[in-house]
Amino acid sequence: QPGFHSFLKVLSILYDLSTTTDFHILSTSAFTHRSIDSDNERIQRVTQYIEAHYRSSITLEQLSRLADMTPTSFSRFFSAHTGRTLSDYITSVRIGHAAHLLLTSDMGVAEVCYDCGFNTISHFNRSFKKQKGCSPSQFRENYHSKSTAKP
Repeated sequence: QPGFHSFLKVLSILYDLSTTTDFHILSTSAFTHRSIDSDNERIQRVTQYIEAHYRSSITLEQLSRLADMTPTSFSRFFSAHTGRTLSDYITSVRIGHAAHLLLTSDMGVAEVCYDCGFNTISHFNRSFKKQKGCSPSQFRENYHSKSTAKP
């Protein structure tokens, strides 16, 4: 069973490394910060891209290329650094822009839906209600009734 004995040797080496006090630091803390800065730059590049292109179709492949990562790695990386899935983040950006348009324009709900990058009105309505707690029409009505109400 040479494989098993080799595995035990590796575990023994790892244990020795974890308990030793005789060691030399091979990297500086600046190297660690560079890695964190690099991660922040990647996230910033991706979020800026999403903000600039939320109206069009955005794919995982596009964003992973932008971050210079594989799609699977990028998906995990994005979730770990933002606390949200990529899909949830993109939807949130689109809903934010939709809410702004509903309050500041006379565009119809369907027009706002397509202008903000949604492909179907049903998906837009469902996503909007999930985030805002009401339909896009109700959101607009609630705002206008509050803004025209006298104190």
